[in-house]
Amino acid sequence: MALQKTVTTKHGFTAVNAYHRIEVVSLIGKEQINFHVRSYVNANKPFFDEQVVTSFYQLDGENPIAQGYAYLKTLPEFAGAIDC
Repeated sequence: MALQKTVTTKHGFTAVNAYHRIEVVSLIGKEQINFHVRSYVNANKPFFDEQVVTSFYQLDGENPIAQGYAYLKTLPEFAGAIDC
């Protein structure tokens, strides 16, 4: 799973329909997750941006990565992103 959304980096580079994938996941206890969101021009190229996101997750809910994608969609920078 990944998200697709056009983004503009802090350096002014615009990536149309960029591919955003959760990678490098670490659980913090039973309620928090850290994950790296790496952004790609397309899935076959090296990533051009990376951010670390922390969110809560439910131990008895969906898998932590699925919960991470659901959380990303609530953030303004991923509003309107589509699943891919």
